[in-house]
Amino acid sequence: MSSILGFLQRNWQIISPPSPPPKQEGALKFGILGAANIGPNALIHPASLHPEVIVQAVAARDKTKAEAYARKHGIPEVKYTYDDLLADPSITCVYIPLPNGLHYEWALKSLQAGKHVLLEKPSVSNSVEAKLLFSSSIPPGLVLLEAFHYRFQPSWLLFLQQLDPENVASAKVDMHIPSLLFGKDDVRFKYALGGGALMDLTYTMSVLRGIFKSEPAECLDSKVETVSDDPRVDYKYSGVWQFPNGGIGETSGSLQAGLIEAFSGFKFARAKVVHKPVAVDGKEGEERVRTVRMANWVMGAMYHRIEVEDEYVLRDRDTREVVKRWKVNEVKKAYTFREAGVDQDSEPYWLTYKHQLDAFVDRVKGRESKTGTWISGEDSINQARMIDMAYEKAGLPLRPTSEYRAVQR
Repeated sequence: MSSILGFLQRNWQIISPPSPPPKQEGALKFGILGAANIGPNALIHPASLHPEVIVQAVAARDKTKAEAYARKHGIPEVKYTYDDLLADPSITCVYIPLPNGLHYEWALKSLQAGKHVLLEKPSVSNSVEAKLLFSSSIPPGLVLLEAFHYRFQPSWLLFLQQLDPENVASAKVDMHIPSLLFGKDDVRFKYALGGGALMDLTYTMSVLRGIFKSEPAECLDSKVETVSDDPRVDYKYSGVWQFPNGGIGETSGSLQAGLIEAFSGFKFARAKVVHKPVAVDGKEGEERVRTVRMANWVMGAMYHRIEVEDEYVLRDRDTREVVKRWKVNEVKKAYTFREAGVDQDSEPYWLTYKHQLDAFVDRVKGRESKTGTWISGEDSINQARMIDMAYEKAGLPLRPTSEYRAVQR
């Protein structure tokens, strides 16, 4: 009963949080490029809970849309071009939720304008752009973060604590989104704008890399189903990867899943990790095989469940025959950082995006994060490379590279 009450209270506070804290002097002023649907969840709502963040302005190609967006979300200023927003000296940081194919150009322009950048995933269209953006384009003192928000939540940290990356034998990560969320004319299905399920659900590959704590040595198999209007654009995929420790990782995802497919067994965001047998310290002849499952790794504040199953085998010292076999099961959850063993203040109803914004602000302000979570430029380059590997193995062209290059000053 207490778990049900906790679920109801937590989710009520997510949609109706307590009164926001007053803004502090020196708060970072954000501008948003594009009146995107993801903006309220990813920045506007978490910013209202952060005393050091003000969402000051929004710019969109459609003036009427920008004005309506600003009125709806209480944004003080409307800029009628992206360049106007970047030219405003009062804007400290820029959030970029534009279509994938525009990420590289406008991240680069934002950095050149002296702004810190919170960049929606996937950061760019391919690894060529990733190397150009993250290897040499970030001016000293500026922060650029690819927004893999799920990594910043307490439940993800707790999940990782249950794993032994070097001894992972296999891992499978799923993410299936109901078709009713995205129509066939959605930008996610536009090749020129960096569309495709592998691009939009790049989370699954990021999760796999986090589980193995290494980069895949090879993409063994990659299958896609493409949209009827453009055979270059995938709406569904599956992949098999080999990692340096010999382990095998599998990914699958869809932007056009049925409701039953998406929500049965938390398939919309599910992970399963099986470890190799390891000897139990101090117990001769005893081995353990650990299996860890996580339901809803993407938005853990709403609900999540981490199941740890340890199967033990006791073998005869001489014959190696199995003498005894038994299992120990445990369910773990972490809605706050302290529940994940990290001494950092947090509230159970804070979404992943709030934790991500906290880490971004700390980095801009030069403060050390107690969780140690960050997505480095090298991480983003490796992530883009993995997407390229999947497209190449599937026989699809990589998403097009932007022709924009930095203006030399």
